[in-house]
Amino acid sequence: MATAKVREILSWYSSENPGVKANLARIMNTGRLAGTGKFVILPVDQGFEHGPARSFAPNPGGYDPRYHVELAIEAGCNAYAAPLGFIEAVASDYAGDLPLILKLNNSDGLAKGIEPCSAITGSVEDALRLGCAAIGYTIYPGSGARNEQYEALRELILEAKAVGLPSIVWSYPRGTGLSKEGETAVDVAGYAAQIAAQLGAHVIKVKPPTAHLEQGEAKKVFEKYAIPTSTLAERVQEVVRSAFGGRRIVIFSGGEAKSTEAVLQEVTQIAAGGAFGSIMGRNAFQRPKAEAIELLHAVMDIYAKA
Repeated sequence: MATAKVREILSWYSSENPGVKANLARIMNTGRLAGTGKFVILPVDQGFEHGPARSFAPNPGGYDPRYHVELAIEAGCNAYAAPLGFIEAVASDYAGDLPLILKLNNSDGLAKGIEPCSAITGSVEDALRLGCAAIGYTIYPGSGARNEQYEALRELILEAKAVGLPSIVWSYPRGTGLSKEGETAVDVAGYAAQIAAQLGAHVIKVKPPTAHLEQGEAKKVFEKYAIPTSTLAERVQEVVRSAFGGRRIVIFSGGEAKSTEAVLQEVTQIAAGGAFGSIMGRNAFQRPKAEAIELLHAVMDIYAKA
């Protein structure tokens, strides 16, 4: 039986078919945060995105795909997200143990000086074949290749909806249209969340926003209406409300590896801002398993109390 909170969140997706809602509910009803409407998801696409040594040498167990799904299960995560190869390596042995999210596009860290644009590396058919509960896709607002990404995503979301799969969109502003500081600016992060929501994302993943304001016209509005941005909690609140007034699930990335204290301080602020959860990779799997589980439990406890 779904909790009142889960039913409330599902009601925000009134146009969706029962399959999409059932899979969203499946993710929300899994793990230590089951029924709360909050999420802690383990994503492991870094081997493809950054390379194996950078990703897994700090904790060599991570070279094995099984390590990550076992970590997600033992920690009580809502779901595990990864590219096709990692999902294929675990889907059969762990079928039904944990909702899986197939990341349908990825990019490598070898090409330099080009506009960010990920290749499609998996399909909706793959996600169905492997028993996944959702698909994932990255867009880069600000990239010169963004329109092609938006068009591809729209088609994939339409295809996924037709077979009852929700979509999780990594919305990461990046490209020559933005300064490096602007990639995580609060106005840009809110814009990225809005774009993902408009494209039909059911769950939106963005980076924690900084107080920087990138767009001149947006800065005027922030100042005119005194939109508060001095704390991370205030900035998160603005990003969440940018996704249809908080009626879309917005979760925040963990980013580069940092100390346990720094992770928990950041998550406390993110939770206070009304975020629905965290999707935390390197800060979890680069630690020894016992330490990673302890950290993930502490993060879950913060969201459970928010």
